[in-house]
Amino acid sequence: MSGILAGKRILVTGVLTESSIAFQAAKVAQNEGAEVILTGFGRLSLVERIAKRLPKEAPVIELDVTNQEHLDGLADKIREHQGEGARLDGIVHSIAFGPQGAFNFLEAEWSDVGTAVQVSAYSYKSLTMACLPLMEHGGAVVGLTFDAQIAWPKYDWMGVAKAALESTNRYLARDLGPKGVRCNLVSAGPIKSMAAKSIPGFEELADVWNHRAPIGWDLADPEPAGRGVVGMLSDFFPRTTGEIVHVDGGVHMMGA
Repeated sequence: MSGILAGKRILVTGVLTESSIAFQAAKVAQNEGAEVILTGFGRLSLVERIAKRLPKEAPVIELDVTNQEHLDGLADKIREHQGEGARLDGIVHSIAFGPQGAFNFLEAEWSDVGTAVQVSAYSYKSLTMACLPLMEHGGAVVGLTFDAQIAWPKYDWMGVAKAALESTNRYLARDLGPKGVRCNLVSAGPIKSMAAKSIPGFEELADVWNHRAPIGWDLADPEPAGRGVVGMLSDFFPRTTGEIVHVDGGVHMMGA
């Protein structure tokens, strides 16, 4: 099979519905020649149903990134599916969560903030380290962020967690570069996904794109962001690491 990911083996986290960026990344990756494994947390049967809607059904591994036992056993679970010569050439980190309290900046308790940072930022490092034994020949890690350069309406401590993710990406890129592992983020515009429903005031936040995206932005189309992820997984960016690639219709560069 030809394609920019031909022969590569990719682990994709965060697939819950077809409207997710992670699903589109997995779909495009398969169309570009990759062998894909998914992870799911909680509603595993739902992820398994969604996996059947990919061009080729993908196996699903249960993974809670806050559970150290799950992380410690992840490489072995992948080996069970791949057999002899198991390896990973790429990881897609599409994991974020903030309790409702994290969306009230002045009133948030540390328990809510700590959860948001652990799941949304620290897991980028912990997931990568769990998979590193399978990346002896290098590879690419791509995470998803939401531009943390500015204070968005309603986003509050999740914005802080994304800023932590963006910093984590730089440090991870520094430390894993000598091992041939590239670490980059795709900063995507808002998508009407399952995750968006948990963000209070999402419509107000997303409305910015209706007025400020110079090339336009479709809240119902996660494919452009999925394609951006696949591009960064490919060998077309062999010396790009620690970077944030914006796939947001250009909103990030617009002035006031």
